[in-house]
Amino acid sequence: MSVVKEFKEFAMRGNVVDMAVGIIIGAAFGRIVTSLVNDVIMPPIGKLLGGVDFTDLFITLGAGEYASLLEAQAAGAATINYGVFINTLVNFIIVAFAIFMVIKTINKMKKKEEAAPAPPPEPSAEEKLLAEIRDLLKK
Repeated sequence: MSVVKEFKEFAMRGNVVDMAVGIIIGAAFGRIVTSLVNDVIMPPIGKLLGGVDFTDLFITLGAGEYASLLEAQAAGAATINYGVFINTLVNFIIVAFAIFMVIKTINKMKKKEEAAPAPPPEPSAEEKLLAEIRDLLKK
């Protein structure tokens, strides 16, 4: 029973819950970026480069010629899929830039918090008592 209790305490810590939320949001963000790259960014770039579909850029290792990557994969041909690699690279650059911007913003907010002066600490009960004694002696 103690292992279950320890696991429950571990799982209910704030850090674990925050990490789980971050992973879920990160996975959703990754899908959004993948769609952005595959469906929005790469088609116009391919059009500008003469109607190239990056997902169909590949080199067949061995004999045989295939019209598309799907055809080559269906035939079981070994391929180097450099078009898919280019899409993945663009995807990574966008995610890395987005994370950089988030971290930069968080660091800027932390600097502002650190720059704000802390209010002077409240005098302790002992200091208040000594101040009262001082004021009474002055009178």
